Amino acid sequence: MRYDFKKVEAWLADGEEIEITKHGKPFARLSPPGPQKAPKFDLKAHKKRMKDTWGDRVFSAEEVREMREAELGDFS
Repeated sequence: MRYDFKKVEAWLADGEEIEITKHGKPFARLSPPGPQKAPKFDLKAHKKRMKDTWGDRVFSAEEVREMREAELGDFS
């Protein structure tokens, strides 16, 4: 493993589990990490960012539609 780390790293990146043996007997297993949890949504921080960005402004449905079209272009 010491001399073939790039190969081991590639196997792990492909999602493979690797069994390490010592004197022909299983000694340990290396496996890629499991799926990462998405960070918890912080509603309070989100509201603060919105307030900092937009203040007390309230957008009409038409303004929202125009902003979405500007952001998404032909993808909507």
